[in-house]
Amino acid sequence: MASFAMSMSAAATAQGIAPARKVGGARSKSIASLRAPPARKARAARLAPVARTGSPEDRTIGGSIGARGKFPVKSVALGAVGAVAAFAVQPVRLLTMAFGGIGGVPGDGSGGGGGGGGGGFGVPPAYADEDDEDDDDEDDDDEDDEDEDDDDDDDDDDDDDDDDDDEAPRRKLKEGNFIVESVLATNLPTGPGIPTKAELFGGLNARRGNEVSRDDLSADLEALLNTGLFANVDANVTPKGKDGYAVEFVFREKIWPGVQSFKVKGATALPPEIEREVLTQVKKQSSCTVRVLATMKNVIEGYYTSKGLTFGTISHFDGMETGDVIAHVIEGEITRVKAVFLDDQMQPVNRGRTHPRVIQREHNFKVGQLYNVEDAKTALRDIFLLQLFDNVQVVPRPDDRDQSKVQVDIMLRERPVKTAESELEWSVAPGEGGKPDLVSIKPGGSVFFEHRNLDGWGRQLYGSVSTANFLQPQDDLGFKLEYHHPYCLGDGDPDKTNFKTSVFNSRKLSPVFTGGPQMEEVPSIWVDRAGAKATITQNFSRQSKATASLVLEEVTARDESGAVVGAGAKPGAGGAMAGDGPPTTHSGTGTDRIMFAQGGITRDTTRFVNGTPVGARDIFNLDQSVGLGSGFPIYNRFAAESTRFIQLRAESQKTNRPPPVAVVHAKAGHILGNCAAYDAFVLGGPHSCRGYNVGELGASRSFLEYAAELRVPVPYLNTHAFAFWERCTDLGSSKTVPGNPTEYYRRAGGGSSMGVGIKLGPVRAEYATDGNQANGTTFVRFGERF
Repeated sequence: MASFAMSMSAAATAQGIAPARKVGGARSKSIASLRAPPARKARAARLAPVARTGSPEDRTIGGSIGARGKFPVKSVALGAVGAVAAFAVQPVRLLTMAFGGIGGVPGDGSGGGGGGGGGGFGVPPAYADEDDEDDDDEDDDDEDDEDEDDDDDDDDDDDDDDDDDDEAPRRKLKEGNFIVESVLATNLPTGPGIPTKAELFGGLNARRGNEVSRDDLSADLEALLNTGLFANVDANVTPKGKDGYAVEFVFREKIWPGVQSFKVKGATALPPEIEREVLTQVKKQSSCTVRVLATMKNVIEGYYTSKGLTFGTISHFDGMETGDVIAHVIEGEITRVKAVFLDDQMQPVNRGRTHPRVIQREHNFKVGQLYNVEDAKTALRDIFLLQLFDNVQVVPRPDDRDQSKVQVDIMLRERPVKTAESELEWSVAPGEGGKPDLVSIKPGGSVFFEHRNLDGWGRQLYGSVSTANFLQPQDDLGFKLEYHHPYCLGDGDPDKTNFKTSVFNSRKLSPVFTGGPQMEEVPSIWVDRAGAKATITQNFSRQSKATASLVLEEVTARDESGAVVGAGAKPGAGGAMAGDGPPTTHSGTGTDRIMFAQGGITRDTTRFVNGTPVGARDIFNLDQSVGLGSGFPIYNRFAAESTRFIQLRAESQKTNRPPPVAVVHAKAGHILGNCAAYDAFVLGGPHSCRGYNVGELGASRSFLEYAAELRVPVPYLNTHAFAFWERCTDLGSSKTVPGNPTEYYRRAGGGSSMGVGIKLGPVRAEYATDGNQANGTTFVRFGERF
């Protein structure tokens, strides 16, 4: 079998087939050499993967938050997200930008640079989906990334690994054609920002397993030369194996004069100091090579990436022949933003139930602005939080009419807008002989319904009803009907002001009428609240907000039998109940009808680092009566709290373990004017002072609580253990509450506790010792303490 060599040089002076050059060493003689025609004009040299023949692949970029009814740990934090999650800038075919060189001066034999061609970019599309099937797409992306890494280390072209698996029978070849057994690269420059062998060879005809002609090989040489990276490219073809040939591409790198000046054209978001930084770095080099241009590329594109501008790339360089280098950049200007609705099979449909403006007001993409990956993450989060969609994708892609610009498609699959649920239950207790009997044949349970998208504008209606006896619901009926109107001040409102109104009836056990640890069990008092509430909320950020409400309600105190009671009771002498306890309401009759205003403001800058919050949170709440209602009460009730989550050490980049965090917390409140028992501050409990039951320490007009907690990571569990100390006090104000329920029920009025615990997902397992009686207690709680 014969060997041969082909060559293409940027300094070509003749066109067509030239006499063959001799190939030294153990290789056979080459029989032909192909030279490129002389350059007619200066051409920009480009560093880009050679385009594959045939239709180009379509690449997109995006970000996502995976969402299910719950967020899996590995996702989030999606979850969020994490959470959602990953954005890989610049795919294989369009990733690397081309470097351009000015052609040689006519007549001096220096030749011309490589041919033109734009840069490309891309990130895998993002999605948020409740179906597991979408996880397969992420796995495919991971496998692709691994394949690219393997290509860099292997001498063979592994882009066609499928051909390795197919041992096809020997086939008849056209005259002069041959089968490529392997593809080698010699003298190929390597380094950050320089195209790898896999990227350069991915679009060539000479790929392992392909049948190739000399015309195909000459086209490959021209494609490689047109990148502008090389002064000369040779192809040596030698027999390998039984029927194949090895193709070796031999490169000679271009060398230009040293860089004297550097400018960037086409940039709107690049500060001038980046140009100066680039020039400072490259002026240290005596000549300009591919590696120098790669340094420029890495600095500029690194800045764009750090700012989330993932489409910010260099299209080409020119001016290298004179030393006055110019980098031409494209930044990804948005030309179109479109909401695309999908059916259950993830196929586009003409329109959805939701008005497009509902989507538009939840994202920051605007025509004429630059695409930013942080805007994509925010859009995914906020659109999904509408609770109207179970699948959300942000898919930006190069504009078909102008590849330097971006079109953004927001893909949406809608959830069912109507939901209804019901529960039915009977109480069961042991009867005669220890066998369970139905306590009552009267059923209890609850009914829930919701409509998430009234009129297609994202307005929502919720309702629930619950009772222990559907046949006589008036005894303990609980209900709530709520209407939510987002953007009540218009779509352009930057604070996303929303209006919420509700009617309600609820019953809760009052912790004010609770006996101390040294007291016998006391009769329980239940507090029923029925009324209406209207609230306006302004959102300053995702977690910071202000609220203003007007509440009209009837408050009734009842005993276990449902009878209205005007005062608390406790066991007296001889076991008889003494009903001379604290009054239950303002009026003293057991029932109050009042109107008051509520206000609140929250400043929350916390963020999650590997599952644990870090940052600051401040909350202030206020209730102000308007003097209307039973007994004409006038009062002002306020409470303020401040919590700091202090990260003690940077999180690990190798594991998902949370970093150590110190938590410092303080909370205080006071009531001016009339004070009803149901409004008094209660001390003790999982959100006041751990180690005590709710209300075990007292009920007061004023209070102060403070706490400290140290959280440390637990190896292998990716969670944290913690130790805490807490204290709360009534500041001596319990005696100013009508009837002094703290003294009446023999409670301490304050206390402290300390303990340890571990966080396991949403569960906190704690052991706490109270400072009053030194009793140790184990608790299992859900959610966060602070």
